[in-house]
Amino acid sequence: MATTVTSSDHSASASRPGYLPLLRTRGAWTFLLPGFAARQPFAMLTISIVLLLRHTTGSYGVAGGAAAVTGVAMALFAPLTGRLADRHGQRAVLLPGVLLHALSVLALTALALADAPLWALFAAAVPTGASVPQVGPMVRARWGVTLKDSPLMTTAAAFESVTDELTFVVGPLLATALCTAVHPAAGLVTEAALSLVGGLLFAAQRTTQPSVAARGQAPVRHGSALRVPGVRVLIVTFLGIGSVFGGMQVSLAAFSESIGEPGLTGVLYGVFAAGNMLSGIACGAIAWKTAPHRRLVLGYTALALAASGLWTAHSVPLLAGLGLLVGMCVAPALITGYTLVEGLVPAGARTEAFTWLTGAVALGQAAAVTLAGQLEDHYGNGAGFLVPAAGTLLALCTLLALRAHLVARSPGRTVARGVGHRVPVAVD
Repeated sequence: MATTVTSSDHSASASRPGYLPLLRTRGAWTFLLPGFAARQPFAMLTISIVLLLRHTTGSYGVAGGAAAVTGVAMALFAPLTGRLADRHGQRAVLLPGVLLHALSVLALTALALADAPLWALFAAAVPTGASVPQVGPMVRARWGVTLKDSPLMTTAAAFESVTDELTFVVGPLLATALCTAVHPAAGLVTEAALSLVGGLLFAAQRTTQPSVAARGQAPVRHGSALRVPGVRVLIVTFLGIGSVFGGMQVSLAAFSESIGEPGLTGVLYGVFAAGNMLSGIACGAIAWKTAPHRRLVLGYTALALAASGLWTAHSVPLLAGLGLLVGMCVAPALITGYTLVEGLVPAGARTEAFTWLTGAVALGQAAAVTLAGQLEDHYGNGAGFLVPAAGTLLALCTLLALRAHLVARSPGRTVARGVGHRVPVAVD
């Protein structure tokens, strides 16, 4: 029988921080299944834009630029969406959001097929990115409410990372198959349909959404998660992770086309995402003893080293192997970063904090898509793979310099001006 994790059973869950106790949490499946459906299109959007605009314009630079505009718009508007969800409820934000997103994607598709000027494509990319449903952060916020201070929060963070990566296994494969075998616009049309249906189903799950009745804590409600120094450090860290996603999407597409196998793009990216997913599963099954901020430094160092070797790969087996290794290094960094939010940010600003991190990934991905596209257009030969190498190395330097901000404050100190404080959660 499903049970809710409460203070009375924390000790039991602490001794078995695995996936089975997590999935037995009462009400979990009511938001997990529709949440998975609603977040699936996110993995399809960038690569669908790149493939469609590469077909209509003939340039990876233009395609990457439009995809970058979408990512920047999402990065800028995602925190606002998260803050509105914290204040007014997820349903109130999600319902109009998915409708606007579906319409924006269809408008961008129509303009691309009509050979509209570049300014029109870039203009349509803005609402497309700004309206991307922030379902992943909303699911994470629901876990926070459901589990409260349970040690299962680390497992939940890992489970969400695995779920994200499962979408990045299925999404690029589906988008590539639709764009290459059906029609270049089929990927974006399917993305719009899935966003609309999945988002509406997720919004219908009203019983598990974080309550907006907890507004009595005015400092928590009105403070921005961005004022927490540790959140700013994590944003830079996640920008580097975004450079991996964006750089690999464009560079893998260029590599596949250069060898005359465009359909291989989804397979290679799927291998990368599969490595991410497998290591995420392992992270969630381990009862960690090392402090999370130390795990992040170690994991991110491994990621930067692995990403630095991508540009040397010029064969399918080697590129697949390195992509798998990079993917295996991404998941621990993502999981640990999201876990740190639980100890650094109060509940009233947590959805916003998650969306800052999601937006940082999107912004890093947008910058990487643009730069990698330009490098591939001008130099080819895997030059775009230099982008994830540079992005992760720069982020690692920042992380090493400011890692002290990732340690949760003691109970007697405030977290940041205007944000309030919560007792740190033990996650190891």
